[in-house]
Amino acid sequence: MSRLAWALFNALQLLFTLLWTAGWICLALLVRVLTGGRHWPLRMASRCWAPGLLRGAGARLEVHGLERIDWSQPHVFVANHQSMIDICALFRTLPVPVRFVLKQELAKVPFVGWYARAMGMVFIERSSARSSARRLHAAVDVVRSGASVCAFPEGTRSRGGRVGSFKGGAFQLAIEAGAAVVPVAIEGSGQVLPASGFRVRPGRIVLRLGDPLSTRGLAPHDRGALARQAHAAVVALLEEGPAQ
Repeated sequence: MSRLAWALFNALQLLFTLLWTAGWICLALLVRVLTGGRHWPLRMASRCWAPGLLRGAGARLEVHGLERIDWSQPHVFVANHQSMIDICALFRTLPVPVRFVLKQELAKVPFVGWYARAMGMVFIERSSARSSARRLHAAVDVVRSGASVCAFPEGTRSRGGRVGSFKGGAFQLAIEAGAAVVPVAIEGSGQVLPASGFRVRPGRIVLRLGDPLSTRGLAPHDRGALARQAHAAVVALLEEGPAQ
């Protein structure tokens, strides 16, 4: 009976997630057309869509380190990646509109892809070096215009709590844009919504923001060293204490 109850709960969760997401995306796209800007559609994601999904999943969000950041400046946030619900947690946590670095495949997904393109999200096409370079330069312009960007430099969702090595693209973006890198440790999201399947379980998600890492004086060839520095910072933040 317990397994049957959880199966029914997850089916309802999936239906709620799809309907809630589609509804808010349609409303956000309408606001985008009416206002001609991206600020309010992005804030709708952080103040309405993300909180609704977190509450629906029974996720309790705990945040540390917001005071470390000068929110008047654009940053490149880099986080470990345990679950798709990480995007909700980051949208809800960060008090400024952010653009995410996403896989190119997501641009073809109905509703999600429409919203992402309309909001100026950054798409990376790994199979094409020329396309990736062009998109990187476009992302640099986004940050230089004053927008913050959020990336998952592991490149995929991790399993077992281990933080995979960080790829260099987000760090080259930060260096070329002259923006500081903010390491973000996410803990507990993999228990709320695991990387494989759709199995929601109530729990606590903890986000810890570290001290910004300056890119001043760095060149693109320094991106590997910066990636390792950010990786070490995320691991250290995760070691500050387990989610209860």
